[in-house]
Amino acid sequence: MLRVASSALTAILLLIGPRLSSAHHSFSAEFDSENMGEVSGVVTRVWFSNPHVRYRLGAVAEDGSTEEWELQMGSVTALRRRGWSEDSLEAGDRITARGQLGRNQTKKLFVRRIESSSGAVVYGETRSAGDRNRVNADPSTDYGYGTLNESHPFDISGAWDNSYRFRVTVDDLEPKPTPFADDGRRIFERSTHFDDPSLRCLSPGLPRIFGSPYNMEIVDAGSHYVIVHEEHNKPRRIYMDGREPPENRLASSLGFSVGRWEDDALVIETTHLLPGWLDGSGLPMSGDGTRIVERWELSDDRLTIDRTMTIHDPYYTEPLTRVRGSARNDDIEIMEQASCDPDSYYLDLWESGRLEEHFRR
Repeated sequence: MLRVASSALTAILLLIGPRLSSAHHSFSAEFDSENMGEVSGVVTRVWFSNPHVRYRLGAVAEDGSTEEWELQMGSVTALRRRGWSEDSLEAGDRITARGQLGRNQTKKLFVRRIESSSGAVVYGETRSAGDRNRVNADPSTDYGYGTLNESHPFDISGAWDNSYRFRVTVDDLEPKPTPFADDGRRIFERSTHFDDPSLRCLSPGLPRIFGSPYNMEIVDAGSHYVIVHEEHNKPRRIYMDGREPPENRLASSLGFSVGRWEDDALVIETTHLLPGWLDGSGLPMSGDGTRIVERWELSDDRLTIDRTMTIHDPYYTEPLTRVRGSARNDDIEIMEQASCDPDSYYLDLWESGRLEEHFRR
């Protein structure tokens, strides 16, 4: 049974909702953040896989018939951090779920809270913004593996928590309004939620992985840094020896990156990128004409990094910027991300009548 939530419940759920869980694709394209509701029923199917965990729920409608609802949650990685596993909900469980309702009266709900049949809250608590901005590390601890290149002034090796000062990678680029060039605006206006590469389990690459809340591990390999991103288990190399990209270098999702130290800041420039999206709202990236410059500024105690990304792209009349943070954290562990299953992408296409159109492209 579905009930639309009151404004008071809306405010509460927005406060407790796990904001980082909707970072991978355009939440706003599927769900109405201002339209809260709850649905009760029996879990009939479980998809515990990336890009997002989903459940099917059989709910009794007002006329007594059974309606099928889709419940969406965050990625496997984000949920496991919160102690949520494949066994947390199973087929046959009777629950009440609360959250934002799907747009266009679709029977979807982005979960912010789950209660069991006994009324116990089994999902809903999350870290506060204050917790995300807290540094859980000791400046006297040696976190790295040592610096192999003596010209590197600081040892940044080790694990970093990218949920520090996190914000969702949708509509987060400055300036606003977006300074579209004509081609960029035309491509953006014809893009839809279903075009998001992340929904097809393709690696988001740069610049979206820069905004990810998931941990990364940095290794100083002397001539270059190796960054292993927990998201999609992606390794990235930042060359520090002044090399130029080879003439036959192919474009890729992470491109070709070269770096240099400027006092206490690591400056990284990336080219040779594939076309894609700049954020979850579908802002286009040209690829061939894209140049990304990152500036990673270390704090005085070397426990945090303020990261600023500047995107130069012919689809926009001026550069776009994104700001994030990273922090040492004594409790984090780089986890291997679960495999990604695009089943949900094609199921959404089929249920919305877009599958045939997709394969005609």
